[in-house]
Amino acid sequence: MRALETFPNLVTMFFARAAEGGDRPFLWTKSGGAWHPLSWAEVARRVASLAAALKAEGLRPGDTVMLVSENRPEFCIADLAIMAAGCITVPTYTTNTTRDHQHILTDSGARAVIVSTAKLASVLMPAVLRSQVNLVIGMEPLRAVQGDTIRCRAWDALLAAHPADVAACAAAQTAQRDDLACIIYTSGTGGAPRGVMQHHGSILCNVEGALKVIAEDFEWEDEVFLSFLPLSHAYEHSGGQFLPMLLGGQIYYAEGLEKLAANIEEVRPTFMVVVPRLFEVLRTRIIKGVEKQGKLANFLFRQALRINGDDVKNGGVALWDIPMQMIVARTIRPKIRKRFGGRMKAMVSGGAPLNPDVGIFFQSLGITLLQGYGQTEAGPVISCNRPGAGIAMDTVGPPLDGVEVQVAEDGELLVRGELVMKGYWRNPAETERALEGGWLHTGDIGEIDERGRIKITDRKKDLIVNDKGDNVAPQKVEGMLTLQPEIGQAMVAGDKRPYLVGLLVPDADWLKDWARGRRMSPEAAMNDPALLTALRAAVDRVNEDLSVTERVRRFILADEPFTIANEEMTPSMKIRRHIIRKRYQDRLDALYKG
Repeated sequence: MRALETFPNLVTMFFARAAEGGDRPFLWTKSGGAWHPLSWAEVARRVASLAAALKAEGLRPGDTVMLVSENRPEFCIADLAIMAAGCITVPTYTTNTTRDHQHILTDSGARAVIVSTAKLASVLMPAVLRSQVNLVIGMEPLRAVQGDTIRCRAWDALLAAHPADVAACAAAQTAQRDDLACIIYTSGTGGAPRGVMQHHGSILCNVEGALKVIAEDFEWEDEVFLSFLPLSHAYEHSGGQFLPMLLGGQIYYAEGLEKLAANIEEVRPTFMVVVPRLFEVLRTRIIKGVEKQGKLANFLFRQALRINGDDVKNGGVALWDIPMQMIVARTIRPKIRKRFGGRMKAMVSGGAPLNPDVGIFFQSLGITLLQGYGQTEAGPVISCNRPGAGIAMDTVGPPLDGVEVQVAEDGELLVRGELVMKGYWRNPAETERALEGGWLHTGDIGEIDERGRIKITDRKKDLIVNDKGDNVAPQKVEGMLTLQPEIGQAMVAGDKRPYLVGLLVPDADWLKDWARGRRMSPEAAMNDPALLTALRAAVDRVNEDLSVTERVRRFILADEPFTIANEEMTPSMKIRRHIIRKRYQDRLDALYKG
């Protein structure tokens, strides 16, 4: 087994691996129908050049720099260069609205922005013009901004103007593990995105813990990762960028969801960091593919699922099933493994809860699936299933090395260790609440089994986590809905689902006037299709100011207002979500059908 190293900061770690990697490929992208690599040495040169350019443009240690880009080599290069210049990266989602960008620019105090395309810049620039930013760097050509308050620079020109001195850049790194590396914004229960301060040690603790799992349970070799989740998400940022970097592996950037299956077969990754929604999509495709292969294939497929399901439930395969298990291992499993490239060691699921049945499905077909658990405030990985500890699909595995987890008196999971954030940027009140007593209060209810594996049993907080792992604060969306004159009350739902749906109560006064204009009673108006059209217009107005993940796609009307009398409202006038969900769950679930 290779030695496990520790580093003082992420940039030093990168330069150490780059020196070892030399001209071997590191970052891959596809264009013109073929995959093209950038070597470790070339990436190191570009990092050093961009770091020098940022300094020459007036950025100083401690300045924050927003990074708006899809997954591509330039994201990794920019991220490292920002840190190499002593600055702090603020990665943001490409799906953000102008209002989202405005909040993050203002809150983070960003001095500069690096953006990938003109399309993304068209949403970003209105916010930049109202901010303190005075430098914008475009990875691709950008439209010039009139005036002299903002300097626009071209990526290629900056690199060309500042020849690389890799050795000098590497030697200049003085950051320690306790120093701030990036600020990742995540929605809080109060609605406004909060900046999670991740220090170098937080991410290094995460990837070192993950590396130990790989080294002990899978053997550490020449690892290949396929990067698919947004790099602005803490999960992909740590697990899909810095982990393969520490491993000295290769990163391929996927072309998108529609080409992901083909990319997997082409790239043949050894590891993938994914969210449950992807497993559900792949599961559907596999089932449809098998259905087309005839009766024998379908029979063997069903046997594979049944045998492994029994194995999980009973702790072993029945003696009479062993011959069939051997047949399945020689027929079905090789075909499935080929669809995943043929050398996949494990797919790691995180960001949102995984349905155990989906996990068992993939295990049955010979694909090792590990469910992890964490949050942005913890680097973000707290725990992960691992073969050595026994994989149980209803658990999220034992904590990573160097991570302490305990269960509070009320059942809340508390976490302590180097992985825990420094706090929320410019938000001491929320920081104190989240880190009370020196422990990160996760907001999740859980327990720890006899083998040290964590099991999540409930949520203490109202935060919605969709099936892609994106966080949505329901209070923010509900508050914006009820600002519309047509809507009196609202509750949104969408946990573990692909999008948000809503339950609406029309504003009583507005409904009276609307009904009167149509010469009907408010009661009769509730059954008028035109009412849904009017409310749809109100919802659409709200959606214009929300990010893609926050938008309410479909909705239904409540039978009656939420009140204290029907127990759907607390005395302090807060909606009781669990009571409302219990009453309307079937109708809300129906919004995802058809």
